[in-house]
Amino acid sequence: MPRLHFEDFRPGAADIPGSIAVTKDEIVAFAREFDAQPFHTDEDAAKRSFAGGLIASGWQSCGFLMRLIADGFINESSSMGAPGIEELKWLKPVRPGDRLRARRTVLETKASRSRPEMGLVRFYYELLNQNGDVMLSQRNWSMLGRRDAETHPTAAPERGPASAADATFAPAAAPDEVEPAPFFEDVPVGETVVLGSYAFTADKIIAFARRYDPQPFHIDPEAARDSFYGGLIASGWHTGSAWMSRLVERRTRQRDAALARGERPVNFGPSPGFRDLKWLKPVHAGDTLTFRTTVVDKRVSASRPDWGLVLSQGTGHNQAGELVYAFNGAGFVERKGR
Repeated sequence: MPRLHFEDFRPGAADIPGSIAVTKDEIVAFAREFDAQPFHTDEDAAKRSFAGGLIASGWQSCGFLMRLIADGFINESSSMGAPGIEELKWLKPVRPGDRLRARRTVLETKASRSRPEMGLVRFYYELLNQNGDVMLSQRNWSMLGRRDAETHPTAAPERGPASAADATFAPAAAPDEVEPAPFFEDVPVGETVVLGSYAFTADKIIAFARRYDPQPFHIDPEAARDSFYGGLIASGWHTGSAWMSRLVERRTRQRDAALARGERPVNFGPSPGFRDLKWLKPVHAGDTLTFRTTVVDKRVSASRPDWGLVLSQGTGHNQAGELVYAFNGAGFVERKGR
């Protein structure tokens, strides 16, 4: 029986117990699978980059925070997952040798109007290093069962037919052919490109979740069948990491295309974070998501004159054509002649 329920969360701040020691090997292993940019995988290349040394992928930093949250209190609670993330900011890079801890603040709570067995808690989280520096901050709602409604529904949430708009995106679409990546000035606002697909097998779901999000409905098929979701589902951070893996693969192809033409490849900088991330439908074992990115806007950076900031929306559709994942992100792109 869970120790913590919706009714146990009241506004206020508290440190989350536990810490994580970050190693070079873990940074490189995660990046090779999900974010194979040189400043995450190659110490020498990282020293020559904006990072000045090897740093963890931002998505791995999210995973570190999730692990601390899961071990610190979520796995002792009646957690039913989270619908998304309002805002996440990557404030400082996580480096080998860092020891990370977390702090949570309950901002507000409210009972669910549509599901009386559930309540919603709005959290603000901070990931801190050994010096007390805030490495990332995150604000989101979480779903928790109420104490007077111990039994969760055993049926998975209904997965209706794809809407007409969603169905226009063919789930099996191949990645778009690539030309060399444009410099900031030539990035086409409004363009949508297919990044590629990712198959969420049970083995992949469990392996990721055991390291970064060990909630029962991510790691235990039997417990998952008895949960709110009715079966094994991927961690939302696994979905985000998979999207990133396909973006980086596209950028690698763009770099190769530039080199093949004897051109200098454009450089990509860090992302300051994202907003309005939505896990719209659970990603079940056996699902395959097709990922896309759409350029929404761009602007010259006031703080980094050699760079421009490109605003985009990332999406993921499952094999039925349903939109299951979406977020609004940003990233720095090199300017011409800088």
